[in-house]
Order: sequence, then structure tokens, then C-alpha cells
Amino acid sequence: MSVRRKAILSDFAERAGWSAGQVFFATLLAGGTAITVANLPWGYASAQALGAAVASVLLTTVQYLPNLRDPARWHLRGAGLFWGDLAVRLAKTFLASLAGSVAAATPFHLVRFDWTAALNVAGLAVLTALAKGLLARGSGTEERTPSTLPTATYLEAVRS
Repeated sequence: MSVRRKAILSDFAERAGWSAGQVFFATLLAGGTAITVANLPWGYASAQALGAAVASVLLTTVQYLPNLRDPARWHLRGAGLFWGDLAVRLAKTFLASLAGSVAAATPFHLVRFDWTAALNVAGLAVLTALAKGLLARGSGTEERTPSTLPTATYLEAVRS
């Protein structure tokens, strides 16, 4: 397997893993302090996390598809690689979290679905994604990225 393909697969895995983790913990935190560890919604949080990981892979695929010849172009024009990619990651985390909530609802009913709880979880997941992106940014002399992948691997995945 080429270095480029490994970098792209690592990028997919990093994004899906963080989306799943952020949604899992956001779901547990959304329960508030009135619940105990035994009463935490472990199964529901796991189902949401799996749904968020799948949604992340699908959204990342869509993100890569139009730009197969130049994947570095998907950062926001004029915003730079870090801020553009961070904005895209935040939007994808929100959508993946919402999709995970819908997928975990059995059965899903548009009117009876708890949109408030789903939006609270999505908001918490976006806040954790923002914190992760800012912490991953680092302060070294190399190019800053919102990814926790090594900078060289990340840049290989998104290079043109």
C-alpha cells in the first residue's frame, strides 16, 4: 500500500474515531449529574457512537470525492488549512452526532424524536471537537493542523 493511501486511511480512522468518542462521551454527559454510573445510558451511547463513526466515514468520503485530484482544496478558501479544516470538522461532528442520534432511536419518528436531547448531544460533541482541534494545533514551527495524526501523515493525506 502506498504512503498516500495509508495517510488517507489514517485520516479516515482518526476522524471516525474522534467522532465516535466525542459523541459517546457527550451522550453520557448529557444525562447530567443526577444519574449514577450504573444508570448511565451505556448502550444508547454506544449505538450513537457507532452511528457517528459511520456518518463520519460517509461524510469524509463525500468530502474527498469531489476533490480526488486535489483534496487539499476542501479547506475554506482564504481561511487557511487549519481554520478551514477545523470548521469542516466541527460541521461534520455536528452532522455525525445528529445522524448517530437518529440511528440510535428505535424506531425513529420525526415528531416524537427528542430533538432537544439530540441537539444538546451534538452541541457537546462540537465543543469537544473544538477543544480537540485547538489542543491538536500545537505551537511548533511546523504547519498547524486540527488533526491528532502526525503532521507529515495529515499533510500527505490532504496534499494536492
